[in-house]
Amino acid sequence: MQHPMRSITLATLAATLGLGLAACGTDVTPDATAPSAAAQGAAQGAGAASSAGEAPGTHRQYGAPQQVGNGRVRTYVVLDRHGAPLEVGVAFDEGAMDGLPAPMGGGHEGHGDMHEYLLAMPAQNTTPFRFVELDWNPAGHEPAGIYDKPHFDFHFYTVDLATRNAIDPADPQYGAKAANFPAPAEILPGFIPPTLLAPGAPIEALAVPRMGMHWLDPQSPELPPTFAPFTATMIQGTWNGQVIFLEPMITREYIMSKPNATRAVPLAENPAVAGYYPDGYRVSYDAQAKEYRVALTGMTWQN
Repeated sequence: MQHPMRSITLATLAATLGLGLAACGTDVTPDATAPSAAAQGAAQGAGAASSAGEAPGTHRQYGAPQQVGNGRVRTYVVLDRHGAPLEVGVAFDEGAMDGLPAPMGGGHEGHGDMHEYLLAMPAQNTTPFRFVELDWNPAGHEPAGIYDKPHFDFHFYTVDLATRNAIDPADPQYGAKAANFPAPAEILPGFIPPTLLAPGAPIEALAVPRMGMHWLDPQSPELPPTFAPFTATMIQGTWNGQVIFLEPMITREYIMSKPNATRAVPLAENPAVAGYYPDGYRVSYDAQAKEYRVALTGMTWQN
């Protein structure tokens, strides 16, 4: 699968982003407000709800699980007493981090060696996100030296599966749809399209089948000039004039370190679709439930 990073080298990144860009050094904060493991509890089975602990009356509901590695993965949503979402995320049980597909090698590195899992949302989901595409990249992907670590992509899609599947290079309008960017007010402030990272590259080469265009935050610390070790970053996806997903991209190593940290996400000025959108994302571990969790947090109503 072609990926926009495939044609982007470290030199291109450094030249495009500029050596004067300061990386964000305060984007990761320990999440002191996250619910404790004892307060969260654990729900067993698809669709079960449990006390989430964020405030009296809140609860967590899970979607249907899928087998991943030696365990299972499922979506979840945490709702307040009025049904408004507080966070939406993906939960791995401990076994899911083991027995994952190994790198294929033999020229299949990058997104040619990607393993996809489609996760249904919980029944009580009240967010704009329709489903989650979880991708396991055992050898990472380009550019070498940045995103070539084993990691997961968490695509929270705001369009349905049929719309995602229609992002197909066989479409005669594929290039035109890739180049049709949403209004600036719909883009996360400061994020840049792949066209700025690979000047002169054909637009068709920068679009990813069944995904679209990937917009990056140039202040992500793994990018130039800082080149900090990649642990987690946020990506926004667009296609044919629409924002279609938010994508935390997180290494397996970082998830397994059991952090409890939240990174800020800027809110778009004016999303095209009214709904609850996150102002951050969190990577955490619940010792009682024995779950690793990646969540969009701080859900804020925008219309």
